[in-house]
Amino acid sequence: MDEIFSQIANLGFPIVVSIYLLVRIEAKLDNLTVSITELSKAIENIKRV
Repeated sequence: MDEIFSQIANLGFPIVVSIYLLVRIEAKLDNLTVSITELSKAIENIKRV
């Protein structure tokens, strides 16, 4: 029984941390994508002037 809990602790914690970090990074990447798109549009507007 202790072996099972040990395996869950050894595998479960890194999995949970990895999922948490991936979710946080995904949100930041979405914001970065929006910012790059807005910057691209702003550069296009400057070229037209």
